[in-house]
Amino acid sequence: MDKINYDVFKNLCVVSAPSGAGKTSLIKKICSHEKISVSVSETTRKPRKGEINGTDYIFIDESEFSLRVKKEIYIEHALVHGNYYGTSIDSVSQLLNKDKVVILEIDYQGAEIIKRRFPLSRHIFVLPPSLEILENRLRERGTDTEDVILKRLENAKIELSKASNYDYILINADFELAENKLLSFVLDKDMHIDEKKRKEPLIDKGF
Repeated sequence: MDKINYDVFKNLCVVSAPSGAGKTSLIKKICSHEKISVSVSETTRKPRKGEINGTDYIFIDESEFSLRVKKEIYIEHALVHGNYYGTSIDSVSQLLNKDKVVILEIDYQGAEIIKRRFPLSRHIFVLPPSLEILENRLRERGTDTEDVILKRLENAKIELSKASNYDYILINADFELAENKLLSFVLDKDMHIDEKKRKEPLIDKGF
C-alpha cells in the first residue's frame, strides 16, 4: 500500500446495490464513455450464463483466492452471498494513473473498506423502486434457485440499511433516466450533489 498514489483515488467510484437492483446493467451502459473504466473483480462464484471470464469477473477457486489474500494483493475483499470477491490493488492503480474514472462494483462491506482507506473516493448506491419490484427482477432473470433468491432478498434488507452511508443515492425505476444520473454522478469529481437531495429518496421510499 505504501507505493499507492492516494491523490488519484478522487477518481475512484464505488457502486453498490442489492442483487437485482440493476447496477451491473447500468454500469455496462456507461462504461463506453472514454473517461470511464470498470475494474474487474475476482470471485470464487461460478459464472452465470453469458458471463465471460476476464470481462465480467475473473473467476478463481477458493484456494487461489486465499493465497492472494495472504499476499495482500487486494484493495478490498469480502464474503458476499456465500462467495468471495476481491479487487486487485494493481489493476485499480494502473487505471487511475491513466487519468481514468474507475468504477468498482462491490458490496457495502468492500465499500466501507475503500472509504476508510481512500476517503477521496466517491460512493453511489443504486436502489430498486421497491422490495416487491426487486423480488420480481430476481425471479424474472431466471439465474438463481429459490433458496438463492430468498437469501438475496434477506441480504437486501441489510444492504438497503447501509445506503445512507453513500455519497449519492440513485433509484433505478426508469432505466434511461437512471443511466443518465449514474453517468453524471460518476463524472461529478467535485461532488456537487446536495446532501439533502442525496438522502431524500431513502426517506421517500421508506427503506
